[in-house]
Amino acid sequence: MSTRLDVHHHLIPPAFEPFAATPRPAWSASAALSWMDDHQVAGAVLSVSAPGVPAIADGGGPRLARELNEFTAELVKDHPGRFGQFASLPMADRDPAAVLDEIAYAFDTLGADGVVMMSNSGGVYLGDSRWEPVWAELDRRRAVVFIHPTITALSPLDGINVAVVDFPADTTRTAVDLVVSGVLARHQQVRIILSHAGGFVPYAAQRFVTAVPMLGSPLSAETIMADLKRFYFDTALSTGHDTLKLLTGFAAPGHVLYGSDWPYSNGVGCEYFNQLLDTADLTPADRDAIDHRNAEVLFPRFATVEA
Repeated sequence: MSTRLDVHHHLIPPAFEPFAATPRPAWSASAALSWMDDHQVAGAVLSVSAPGVPAIADGGGPRLARELNEFTAELVKDHPGRFGQFASLPMADRDPAAVLDEIAYAFDTLGADGVVMMSNSGGVYLGDSRWEPVWAELDRRRAVVFIHPTITALSPLDGINVAVVDFPADTTRTAVDLVVSGVLARHQQVRIILSHAGGFVPYAAQRFVTAVPMLGSPLSAETIMADLKRFYFDTALSTGHDTLKLLTGFAAPGHVLYGSDWPYSNGVGCEYFNQLLDTADLTPADRDAIDHRNAEVLFPRFATVEA
């Protein structure tokens, strides 16, 4: 089996531990590298998971984002062939200027490989007009943006963790918002990865394409479908055989990427979904594409990485 490039791989820096979603798994760089070695993962682009960087009032803000990003950059510096970086952005305070400052520092000083955004910031979704300067700058940089779901304003289902249903639903919600708001149409150079096979996007796309124009949007069905297919989709926790067939049938060529969701998926979850991916009915070329070749187009510095 080809070595993999993992685009959905989390870290939990010490400064983030008080904010990390629970149950919080144990994390260390050495444990990450050991897991990667055991699972044929040559490289992993690291990101902080939900809830992302909290607001200043909650102990977060730009100062925490900077600390998290500098911590991650040091890991990449120490292991340049193994780790990459999706820089965290201080979006919870809804201050585009602070976000733009961190984007500039992350790319120009730290050499980040991309940025991670949560699906919403206190109920403000990524297609909101206040984020237009941020999208314009990311487009100018031809940035890779990894979108991870987070908690919503909706009350969770009784006895069901928000990660089960609400996370894929919120990924879908923000993805459709990005399309219908015109963000994708205006910013053709940015490359956006949706977590967990895109939530429900590939499987409900025809509903969106039909219903949105019918309910008054000026966007045509053809435009909506083209923009939905511009997304990239990682396989984390979402690689059932039937699901993978639907995903690869919907996504544009080259837009399906391997993701593990480690360490939150550590143990049964990751092993189960990796086994489903390993036994999927794929040609060797298609398997190599999902495992690493598609991601190498987005992250060319990993193209010559050896495990």
